[in-house]
Amino acid sequence: MGRRTKLISLKEVFGVIKDKVSLSKAAILSKPNNQSMHLAILRATTHEISTPPNQKHINMILSYGHSSRNTASTCIDALMVRLHNTHNSFVVFKCLIIIHYIIKRGSFILQDQLSVYPFVGGRNYLNLSNFRDNSTPESWNLSFWIRWYARYLETLLSTSTTMGFFLTSSSMDKDDERVEKISSLLNKDLLRELDVLVNLHEEICKAPELLNVQANQLVYGTMNLVEEDKCFAQREIMIRVNELEERIGHLSFADSVELVCVLKRLEICKEKLLLLFLNKKGSLGITIWDSIDELKEKIGESKDMCQRRFVKTGRRFGVSESARFGERVLRQDDSIRFASGRMSLMPILETVKSIS
Repeated sequence: MGRRTKLISLKEVFGVIKDKVSLSKAAILSKPNNQSMHLAILRATTHEISTPPNQKHINMILSYGHSSRNTASTCIDALMVRLHNTHNSFVVFKCLIIIHYIIKRGSFILQDQLSVYPFVGGRNYLNLSNFRDNSTPESWNLSFWIRWYARYLETLLSTSTTMGFFLTSSSMDKDDERVEKISSLLNKDLLRELDVLVNLHEEICKAPELLNVQANQLVYGTMNLVEEDKCFAQREIMIRVNELEERIGHLSFADSVELVCVLKRLEICKEKLLLLFLNKKGSLGITIWDSIDELKEKIGESKDMCQRRFVKTGRRFGVSESARFGERVLRQDDSIRFASGRMSLMPILETVKSIS
């Protein structure tokens, strides 16, 4: 036990030395107009084990997004160099926290530069799926969180790309405009956006077990940011669920099946989300599950109504039950092919709709 404490202490001492050396190099080698930027990034991502990035330094980094696009690009590049040029789990974790702050509170220019990094190819790869820091047991445990956190941030970026905006408090300022825009979307686009929002919830649910490590303060701070994202995502889900509920009588059978599958995936996340955010008891969480149950019930009622209309239409035209449905049991070599969530039964349903 004493040896382990000694190792951790030595790691901290070497970390302080590395921080001082890095700050000195940045002060000497950086260009005068970029010197304060590099120093802010280094000060926000120190080797200290349990200290989250200082909010003052984070605000300094975010301020570079209010300058030129070139300055924002340099800032993102410097942050990524810091992220990928270290093997220290605490430095990496703090870099990821700053990236999260850029996604949540950064200016449009800074967010844009992050979303297209690396600048050749235009796709964001944090490249931390193989990250390991086995210098101490705490670093090893934190490595699990780093790999998940990087995947989560990549999912958050791809979700924002699909949605056309970042899931932040500022995106909630114009609810009326957003609701009006959503009401003009096609069913397939609504379902696609609902799918990526649910996918974000699924990624949250993959968070590792919270272990008793020195870095708990880092992890708890991160989960507070993630919980905010979850709330914003659930608000977006609610708007789309309400819109789809209004369209329930106009959804095709294939769209209804796809919608039920997406809602089922979200329901599977419910228990893990409640465990992850045990102390977060907002009314929105209750509302979204109630709305999902209500929508699924209406989908079932709409399906029953469609089936009754189908039978009634067949009788009106003198079509026998066997002629309407053919063989009741599919042969072993029969199959139903799915293509982009659309089923081959759609032409039949459209015909029924036009007849009725």
